[in-house]
Amino acid sequence: MTTTVQIYDTTLRDGTQAENFNLSVTDKIRISHKFDELGIDFIEGGWPGSNPLAVEFFKAMQSEPLKHAKLAAFGSTRLFANPADKDKNLQALLDAKTPVITIFGKSWDVHVHDALRIELDDNLLIIEESLAYLKPHVEHLFYDAEHFFDGFKKNSEYALATLGKAIDGGAETLVLCDTNGGMLPHEVQPIIERVQQFVAERKAEVDLGIHAHNDSETAVANSLIALSLGVKQVQGTMNGYGERCGNANLASIIPALALKMDCRCQAVTNIDQLYDTAMLVDELANLPHNKYQPYVGRSAFAHKGGIHVSAVKRNPLTYEHIEPEKVGNTRRILISDQAGKSNVLHKAKKFGIDLDPESPIASSIVAELKELENQGFQYEGAEASFELLMRRAVGTQPNYFTLKGFRALNSKRKMDRPPETEATIRLEVGGQEVHTAASGNGPVNALDKAMRKALTQFYPALEELVLVDYKVRVLSGEHGTGAKVRVLIESKDQYEQWGTVGVSLNIIEASWQALVDSINYKLMRDEQRHAKQG
Repeated sequence: MTTTVQIYDTTLRDGTQAENFNLSVTDKIRISHKFDELGIDFIEGGWPGSNPLAVEFFKAMQSEPLKHAKLAAFGSTRLFANPADKDKNLQALLDAKTPVITIFGKSWDVHVHDALRIELDDNLLIIEESLAYLKPHVEHLFYDAEHFFDGFKKNSEYALATLGKAIDGGAETLVLCDTNGGMLPHEVQPIIERVQQFVAERKAEVDLGIHAHNDSETAVANSLIALSLGVKQVQGTMNGYGERCGNANLASIIPALALKMDCRCQAVTNIDQLYDTAMLVDELANLPHNKYQPYVGRSAFAHKGGIHVSAVKRNPLTYEHIEPEKVGNTRRILISDQAGKSNVLHKAKKFGIDLDPESPIASSIVAELKELENQGFQYEGAEASFELLMRRAVGTQPNYFTLKGFRALNSKRKMDRPPETEATIRLEVGGQEVHTAASGNGPVNALDKAMRKALTQFYPALEELVLVDYKVRVLSGEHGTGAKVRVLIESKDQYEQWGTVGVSLNIIEASWQALVDSINYKLMRDEQRHAKQG
């Protein structure tokens, strides 16, 4: 029987508690739209009562409509000393103006006594009153029963009593949390079944959810067991990021639901976008992607030599548990020149490029892509650069300008003043050479200004080009300050937003590559739009 499941993502809140995992407001907005495209049902954006960045994000998202996903604000039950209508945390949740609010409360008596320092009955009171106060103001109200499994094992009667008060307060879904991540799969089933019995005895019309942490390497397994028992909501993060050892990995849970458990949700329909979504999160967080990750790792469907390669060529099912294309990944035969062609053809179709699968051009693009990836290029967060690469290969990319040379100079004349930077550049446009100079906040900014100064007289639309984000990633640490770097630039105009990439041993050269691609993409898209209108 097909079961409908809700996917609740907390990458933007719980995920950002992971060590070295940081996202700007711009990053969060872009990821939210990507999650929306994938079909995530609920996106937890942050805790507005404790984090100014979350407040800024929720404010920005009020002008960023989502097509499917619903945004959730996260917070705690009220302080015992505050009435609900005077509690700053609850008011901050309402001020976020999200259709969903998720609040957590204490399920474990130890936490009530030692963390909140209140009586057990007082905790029950604030759970019910907090939810009841929020209920009239939101479309969906979820209750995260923090430390529920640990609390149940120590004092099951009290843990269930906290759920009862959440039901009385009007919670739509009770989310059972393995906050410390210590549960093993065989322990999950009897506890969930007891909770289901408790809910049935109360004749409560509430759903159950699961929120598992990965400290025992069982978060995905515990979540799937819960879902197999009829739990309707699963919470997790993309690529499993989270505090300590992380959260349940939605990049593993979603395909298991879609391809192995006959569950229905919007993300199942769009599961071929899973790989791109997982890669984008890593790229924007400026972290290396785990190539060995199930389903969405680059090695998840990689085969190298001998019996495996021979068998997979005859029948992929011999050494693959699913078809990689179903999750947007690709099969990689590491010794084969055919590796990656299906992905290239897929992208060509997406970009509107007519590419014959049997043409030498398709093979040359694959070969060039493999060589560039060996050099450190990654296109998951820089599709504009990849589209330009393909158009150059098929001969449909116009040459808007040609670089003749550039120079960037840094000088620090006074120790108490910032450095001075100037860039000069020579370009040729339509046979005419242009030589300009500009100052900036660092060499990349100066180069950007000099290039725009040179080109806007020919292409006035470049005035509306905005550089949204700039990231630098060191690709190998063994060479210290001489290591190769990858630069990712995010740009936008009034119509769209796009990413470009550059790689070099020289950070200025890598930045230049990404800047040139950004401008070329802007000019190409403008030309395409004018052609359609004309």
